[in-house]
Amino acid sequence: MSAGDAALSVSWRRSGRTKSVIIACALLLAAAGVASLAIGPVVIAPGNVTSILWQGAFGAQAPVSSDLRDVVVVLDIRLPRTVMAALVGATLAVAGAVLQGVFRNPLADPGLVGISPGAALAAVAWIVFGGWTGGYVPALIANHALPLASFAGSLIAIVLLHRLATQDGRTSVANLLFAGIALGALANAGTGLFIFVASDQQLREFTFWTLGSLGGATWQRIGLILPFALVLVGGSFWIARALDALALGEAEAFHTGVNVERVKRIAIVIVAAGVGAAVAVSGIIGFVGLVVPHLLRLSIGPSHKSLFLGSALLGAALLTASDIFARTVASPAELPIGVVTAFIGAPFFIWLLQRHKRSFG
Repeated sequence: MSAGDAALSVSWRRSGRTKSVIIACALLLAAAGVASLAIGPVVIAPGNVTSILWQGAFGAQAPVSSDLRDVVVVLDIRLPRTVMAALVGATLAVAGAVLQGVFRNPLADPGLVGISPGAALAAVAWIVFGGWTGGYVPALIANHALPLASFAGSLIAIVLLHRLATQDGRTSVANLLFAGIALGALANAGTGLFIFVASDQQLREFTFWTLGSLGGATWQRIGLILPFALVLVGGSFWIARALDALALGEAEAFHTGVNVERVKRIAIVIVAAGVGAAVAVSGIIGFVGLVVPHLLRLSIGPSHKSLFLGSALLGAALLTASDIFARTVASPAELPIGVVTAFIGAPFFIWLLQRHKRSFG
């Protein structure tokens, strides 16, 4: 067999494996979605769930086995929460994949560049001082003040990050990392100061928010995150080929015709938009952006277009499954979903560090 035939054979095998992994991720997401709609204090048969969804989507007559209670539980309570989990999980996973491509480091995570700490600072500021606004804030804004505040905090953090890391029109990856760490530390210090002056009730509210929760899922909040999630996913596919070239190094990517600085800026902006919106509606949920892209990279290789698609599907499936566990393991209480993802992600992170220490040590 010639070298060309061997390379073609390897390419076909890799393509087949990639398709199999993508299909498996899609099936996992479908299974997690049906389970999320079926499992809870009121257990509903999966067949009944699909019938109710068909009824809700196309206005078909309600099946005989579906009473009004089941319809309300599925369509009004569990469906928004399931859609929210899938959107947030996909957004965080794709954001992690983009950052790992830009930093050329599998340990990169959306929280690394100060976005989540910035959102947390703005959120605790609203929780502590928002009550002072009284009737000056319109009711529509006041009802969504916490997610709006956290989103604004993430945007401010990313603007500061870009200004600190850019000099003479060039954005340094190392400066991005160091500036993100510094901004994160500063935001955490400010958060600690606000917590110090918070009341017990405010402290409890903020603590639960920082651990992540999908309990407040509504169609209005889904409408808040959806445009930014689409911007992140669409933008990631747009720069996927450039990130493939960037994996070889900035100089090599430049010589292949890639505008490296523009790619960095696009990556930073779309990650800020997506992660900021996700944090705004669900609180801080860690490790999804770290675990999912790295697992897929081990399975399907370095191609970013396939990586982004797989990350969106697997991230959505992982967070949906984590949410099922969070709201059922201690029922009728609800475990913060950030605790669940931390139990999954922290051991994986330790394993990853050990793996790289063996590789480079």
